Amino acid sequence: MMPHSILLYEDNQLLSESIQSMLRLNSSLKLLGAYENPVDVNSHLQSKNPDLLLMDIDMPGMTGIEAVAKVRAVDKDIPILMLTVFDDNQHVFDAICAGASGYLLKKHISTKLFSAIEEALEGGAPMSPSIARMVLVSMQQKPVLENPYQLTQKEKEVLTSLSKGNSYKMIGVEYEISLDTVRSHIRKIYEKLHVHSQTEAVSKAINEKLV
Repeated sequence: MMPHSILLYEDNQLLSESIQSMLRLNSSLKLLGAYENPVDVNSHLQSKNPDLLLMDIDMPGMTGIEAVAKVRAVDKDIPILMLTVFDDNQHVFDAICAGASGYLLKKHISTKLFSAIEEALEGGAPMSPSIARMVLVSMQQKPVLENPYQLTQKEKEVLTSLSKGNSYKMIGVEYEISLDTVRSHIRKIYEKLHVHSQTEAVSKAINEKLV
């Protein structure tokens, strides 16, 4: 079986080196790179194609929380395991809300690193009961937004038509608008959904039930 590949982002050099040593001793895991901040995380994702990210929360240049949000804008699925000194703090909660898969306390790295990685790779969410409770409470309090991206009625119609596989020309005919107007609507839709292509827009629209 191929080893699972990992990228590590940790600015504490001693800790980073000890995690790297641990990963090298485990034949089912493969370390692709270790960095002291995640500023280039998206280009690393593209060039190295890892299976999992280990991400410190507090780093210079860019925090782990900002990095998670940046990764989630381009990759919804890759497991991201946060490394943190504190358990019950707002940072951990913010990281989970930004899309982290779970987290591991630094004091438990020597005993729990491999089990947390395994759990995250299998789709689990390693986290303490107290943080899990905070996340649940927050989800229960959040109202479901009817139109989270503030799409206009016309943009919704164009997006629906796009999701049916219609070409720009067909959308123009369907809504009696010019090709330029269709393009302008689609540009606005991409901006509001934070996507860069028709495929991304359609998959987001379907996954988030926007159409």
